[in-house]
Amino acid sequence: MKVSFTTKEYARLLELVHLGLWVAGSRPDDPATMPDRYAEIAQKTFSLAEVFGCADLVETDVNGQYFPNEKLTGGASQEKLEQLSEDAFWGELVSRLSGRDLRNEFSATKLSEELTEEEEQRLETIEDSYWREFEKSGVDHLVVLRGGKG
Repeated sequence: MKVSFTTKEYARLLELVHLGLWVAGSRPDDPATMPDRYAEIAQKTFSLAEVFGCADLVETDVNGQYFPNEKLTGGASQEKLEQLSEDAFWGELVSRLSGRDLRNEFSATKLSEELTEEEEQRLETIEDSYWREFEKSGVDHLVVLRGGKG
């Protein structure tokens, strides 16, 4: 198979590889963290950077392994990873708090793990209320009562 990329397209491909590796558990500051499942294809992609005019985005370590450098891992890539982390944090917080609250409301009558239509609607209402609160105040009003229920 023959594939053709412009320098700009290849730079975006390198960015996608970096983002994908980060999500899969790899850290650019420690090439040893690259998941085995993706190492071969990542190395192949990074090794072609010079050929495609993107040598300034990739470096090699003392073992000759390729990894993205700061020019690739900073800027737009870093912003996207920060946004992903932010979205994941708030989404998980809302989901867990809402699930907890729903279980507390319906636990006495709950016989099944599957949610009824009524429970689904109630969960959406609880989630909406958390989203509104967190969008307005972040975690400023969040209080943890140790050993108690709020």
